[in-house]
Amino acid sequence: MRVGLYPGTFDPITLGHIDIIRRAAALVDKLVIGVAINREKGPLFSLEERVEMIEAECSFLSEQTGTEIVAHPFENLLINCARDVGAQVIVRGLRAVADFEYEFQMVGMNRALDDSIETVFLMAEARHQAIASKLVKEIARLNGDVSNFVTPRVNDALRARLG
Repeated sequence: MRVGLYPGTFDPITLGHIDIIRRAAALVDKLVIGVAINREKGPLFSLEERVEMIEAECSFLSEQTGTEIVAHPFENLLINCARDVGAQVIVRGLRAVADFEYEFQMVGMNRALDDSIETVFLMAEARHQAIASKLVKEIARLNGDVSNFVTPRVNDALRARLG
């Protein structure tokens, strides 16, 4: 069974994330969505809320693709999380060249730690390239419309949290 790991904070999950998840599901038998516990980032949503959002948003993708998609919280090194879930591949989404520079460094470090785990980059579709959770939260905080960047369920959660 080919297992992939798609890590991130997903605070909140966006249409860009869902696009990468949908396409990654076509490459593996099981896709683990690694939900990073990053206390330094000060997430808007709790870990439990982020996991719940991912599970709710990905259930239909799992049915559509036939790929098992599960959320898995982690707080250790990414490479250790990959080992923990039995992933042979780490999936990373890219929006722009700036993303690549950071990700290139991460791949080098991860390969030095365990060269048996590959990293695959998926480019975000053009219509999703500008979407970043950080920007979505900022727009929502300022009462802007984020409905083009998140699902209705996530939009409702943002509105409920930010008033």
